[in-house]
Amino acid sequence: MRILLTAINAKYIHSNLAVYSLKASAGEYSSHVELAEFTINHRTEEILSEIYRKKPEVLLFSCYIWNIEQVKELVRECAKVLPETPIWLGGPEVTFCPLEILKEYTEVAGILTGEGEESFRLLAECYVRKTKRWKEIPGAVFRKSAIELKKSEKYRNEETQEDKDEIFSNNQGKPLDMDTLPFPYTGFMDFAHRIIYYESSRGCPFACSYCLSSIDKQVRFRDLKLVFRELQYFLDANVLQVKFVDRTFNCSHSHAFAIWHYLFEHDNGVTNFHFEIAADLLNEEEMELMAQMRPGLIQLEVGVQSVNIKTIDAIHRRMDLEKVRSNVARIHRMGNIHQHLDLIAGLPYEDYASFAHSFDEVFAMKPEQLQLGFLKVLQGSPMHREAEQYGIVCKDKPPYEVLYTNWLSFSDILQLKAIEEMVEIYYNSHQFRHTLEKLLKTAPSPFYFFQQLADFYERKGLNGRNHSRLQRYEILLEFIREICSKEEDRYRELLTIDLYGREKVKSRPAFASDQSPYQTKIRQILSQTGKQKHVEALLTWGEMPVYLIFDYEARDPLTHDASITQWKEA
Repeated sequence: MRILLTAINAKYIHSNLAVYSLKASAGEYSSHVELAEFTINHRTEEILSEIYRKKPEVLLFSCYIWNIEQVKELVRECAKVLPETPIWLGGPEVTFCPLEILKEYTEVAGILTGEGEESFRLLAECYVRKTKRWKEIPGAVFRKSAIELKKSEKYRNEETQEDKDEIFSNNQGKPLDMDTLPFPYTGFMDFAHRIIYYESSRGCPFACSYCLSSIDKQVRFRDLKLVFRELQYFLDANVLQVKFVDRTFNCSHSHAFAIWHYLFEHDNGVTNFHFEIAADLLNEEEMELMAQMRPGLIQLEVGVQSVNIKTIDAIHRRMDLEKVRSNVARIHRMGNIHQHLDLIAGLPYEDYASFAHSFDEVFAMKPEQLQLGFLKVLQGSPMHREAEQYGIVCKDKPPYEVLYTNWLSFSDILQLKAIEEMVEIYYNSHQFRHTLEKLLKTAPSPFYFFQQLADFYERKGLNGRNHSRLQRYEILLEFIREICSKEEDRYRELLTIDLYGREKVKSRPAFASDQSPYQTKIRQILSQTGKQKHVEALLTWGEMPVYLIFDYEARDPLTHDASITQWKEA
């Protein structure tokens, strides 16, 4: 029996924790289970061909908002080329609407809803051993025609289509004991240059209405002895990054601190660990530990979402904003931990001006990345039930992203998307750090600056094009000429610093100053510091040229910029 677990990930760098967990949980049936990972960038024809070549006798797809449309297309095509192969679905995108999926897609034999480890093990048993335990599979929703029932030939011929399409719906089982779940990655070492996802807990104590985790308020933790052993597996393998998928990792101080302390004591100097946390829950003991960590050992993602109190109340979120500010600022001063702060546009009571205020407040916290997200009205979430109440209208198809609300027009949403792109290109990339630091001082607020830049792109017809990195610098210089032309020479040098701060480019950009009068001095400096470095003479920083040395072997572990020092005569 060949059972194929298929994942279609958002990017190649991602791995799919679900399919690895299901295979590991299949126990004695795991030898019958094969994994197939693709990305949404693969053409449907490519995925179909690969699945067909594997000749599965049972086919399962892991379904999420980013891949469900492609999965639906594949379901129809796989049923044509593999007509004898039952097709099953699972994952959050089908858990809350299994009956609708089964009625629309008659090719689907059944759907596993909720937690899948025990359900999949029993499903594998039914197929491998040909047992009849279909109605014992927790959370399974399946059609009658999908299961093997012993009937006489006469009965089968007399059975109506309505009988065949009868759907059974099993109750979901009790929440699984995290300690009973096997480690999903044993024996899987093909993770070079991939992000590995890992969970040490399930559930969330909070009730944010836009999040599916708010449904499962019972937080279950994996025993720390198991967690430490599994983390050591990643450390020994020198995995580059491990992302914890725990919804609020530090909701339990003892659990979070123990893991952070273990990572601190067993740091391999390579692996980075990513955590989603509530910044206002961090305490002094955790802060003191973080201050001692290697730069890049951990990174933190903090969902601020909004600073509008009415909005925070409406989405049932608990947050001490002042403590968030204080803790994020303290971590920033440590200089060793990357912080990723999130905002969500389209929440109740958040209009354009309110969102601009939220943006400026979070920007002032100086995160390494500021993510502008847009509300996704997920099926099964409380927000899905409350959307009409707040006049929230979203796209019919995944990812169900907001189109407009009682407070934000579609035009506002489009403007915010343009601003989001500018933030991604010019702030989150860290490629324009020195230039932005000066430019932002010329604007009334950070939000206004990025809005101004977005408007410039629109006026110049620059949107929708694939600009090279160097072109982005040239575009920014053109923008600078419009808003502060008197300081153009200084900005040219700042752009040059930013460009060489990332890499030792082979072709000197047109906006960089002529260095030929200073080559003798530059060669002298390189002879003393090393030819692999770059030296830039700056002409606007004083009466005499100032020489900066770019060291590409000493990069900032958080921004990856080259170390930049000023040359001083011995």
